[in-house]
Amino acid sequence: MTEQAIPHPVAGFIEIVNAHDAQGFLDSFTDDAFVDDWGRTFTGRDEIKGWSDREFIGSQGTLTPEEVDVDGNAVTVIGDWRSNHANGRSSFTFTTSGDKLTSMTIREG
Repeated sequence: MTEQAIPHPVAGFIEIVNAHDAQGFLDSFTDDAFVDDWGRTFTGRDEIKGWSDREFIGSQGTLTPEEVDVDGNAVTVIGDWRSNHANGRSSFTFTTSGDKLTSMTIREG
């Protein structure tokens, strides 16, 4: 994994998450996007919102990026995740389309 700048739209998404902006969080995803949180998959904005309200934005989470890797439209950010739900070094892999996220996959970092 190389050290480089986090590209748009992922950099903006991390700012939105760290600001606990629930609407901005949802608006960052395409309508058919999915979140894979350690093997649990939430597809579409309604399922993503339900998950996030409990475990992501709703748990006051913040991500401090430590490493980034860019491979085409896939961006992997490894960093320190802190929230009222879960804590620790995590890997977030995003796929993008234009200025939106089509997926976010979370695993151990």
